[in-house]
Amino acid sequence: MTDAVATLDVAAMLRFAEVALDGLGAAREEIDALNVYPVPDGDTGTNLYLTFEAARDAMLDAVEDSQEGPEQRLRSALASFARGSLLGARGNSGVILSQLVGAATKRLAEAGPGDRASVVFAEALAQATEAGYTAVGAPVEGTILSVASAASSAAVEAAKDETRRVGHVIRAAATAAREALARTPEQLQVLKEAGVVDAGGRGLCVILDAAETAATGRRPVGDAAPFGARTIPVPLPSGDLSPGGPAYEVMYLLNAADEQIAPLRSRLAALGDSLVVVGGDGLWNVHVHVDDVGAAVEAGIDAGTPHRIRVIHFAEQLERSREHRHPEERAGRQVVVLAAGEGLTNLFAEAGATVVPVGPGRKPSTGQVLDAVTRTRAAEVVILPNDRDSIAVAEAAARASREGDDVKVAVIATSAQVQGLAALAVHEPGRAFEQDVLQMTAAARHARSGAVTVAVTTAMTTGGPCRPGDILGAIEGDFVLVGSDLFTVSVGLLDRLLGGGGELVTIVSGEDSADLAERCAAYVRRAHPTVDVVVLEGGQARYPLLVGVE
Repeated sequence: MTDAVATLDVAAMLRFAEVALDGLGAAREEIDALNVYPVPDGDTGTNLYLTFEAARDAMLDAVEDSQEGPEQRLRSALASFARGSLLGARGNSGVILSQLVGAATKRLAEAGPGDRASVVFAEALAQATEAGYTAVGAPVEGTILSVASAASSAAVEAAKDETRRVGHVIRAAATAAREALARTPEQLQVLKEAGVVDAGGRGLCVILDAAETAATGRRPVGDAAPFGARTIPVPLPSGDLSPGGPAYEVMYLLNAADEQIAPLRSRLAALGDSLVVVGGDGLWNVHVHVDDVGAAVEAGIDAGTPHRIRVIHFAEQLERSREHRHPEERAGRQVVVLAAGEGLTNLFAEAGATVVPVGPGRKPSTGQVLDAVTRTRAAEVVILPNDRDSIAVAEAAARASREGDDVKVAVIATSAQVQGLAALAVHEPGRAFEQDVLQMTAAARHARSGAVTVAVTTAMTTGGPCRPGDILGAIEGDFVLVGSDLFTVSVGLLDRLLGGGGELVTIVSGEDSADLAERCAAYVRRAHPTVDVVVLEGGQARYPLLVGVE
């Protein structure tokens, strides 16, 4: 990456968001296990992931069909990213993260053509750190704030050298963050007693590492073993979970004038602890631990208009984490499927699955998949993501379901809709759960998948160069054919898939491509008479044809 601010564009922001979200998903269980402060409720990794996912999704929605020029499109993306994190903030750590994100993106959006990107990034981190400390009622060292402070200081120092490019500055910040994280047990006794580092700080390290990867293309070399990779001894409840500590976590969004926030902070600080109030321009996210829920909400009413009020009773949260739910509350086995297209949605639903509709511009969120798992009311659930990019989301929802509702959940890593169809075809609720998952996994793996689509940009593919409007044939996500005629590319794709053998071909038609699907089926019957063919109406967008060979 060069050191011109112009290199920060929407594509770079999207790339960073995806890398960071993948990193948070991979580290989620580890971060949850590290969570002993301020409340040892094991959800920091989950909250950070969901907060960041909300930010990413808001940015995607903002830029999906944007017709703005590059500069305004970038500002809209940054503003949507910040607002998404504010609206979707979960838990103490998520609320603080949303404040860091809001302050950093504001500085990035203000950058001009003459600004050095390295300086802008350093200033963004510095302003984020300052905003984070301001938002927290009683800042504590040894937390995400300490890690942010070390990262911003290192970035500011590195940016003073005019020969340093933005990648060097980000690397300096990420390195300092990891070093600060290792020091957190020395700063906070509860971490030292538990033998862990701070969970929120670990999450921030993941995000800064993602920024380095997005900026330089290189993955940072961190510690030899990740913090929390072993079984971590969690201390007995203390602080807010002790008999003398606050009983409830209260969160709400608040529409209020900026001048009302200082009195609100003072009022809430007198009611409890772990106070964080973040936001600006009339919209705020409020988080506090209290005994008197009514008083905390009334303080918000006096300051403005609270909404999306969430209250968690710590005692009940602990009880859920210690005990299984009664067996009669959940029974049976269900399948949750991510389906791209009205026809596919109907096919999966008719087979008895709970469907999460997805498709272009409708990327699934962890919350949507988690809600679908909850709606099944089943004791055992199998999730079929049917898309390579949705597997991490499905895994995150599965982990949350296991931890929150004590549900037995398995994710079969289907990367295509036709693999989901193959897996569901052999689903048998009467089998043992592990055996059913094994059979469904085997069916999905034995289904080779292909797709036909239309190029929207100039690119180099495995099948050669393509231009907008060219027809592309893909096998297992790799574009292997480029042509100008839909039917020619489609049959070429079928021949390649069947070149490795096969007994059954499933052809799924997209929007307005039923005739193409029937022509391809007729071709298979002529050219491969020993192969059975099934044609299904999928209705998926952007892919006139999906193909599965078993």
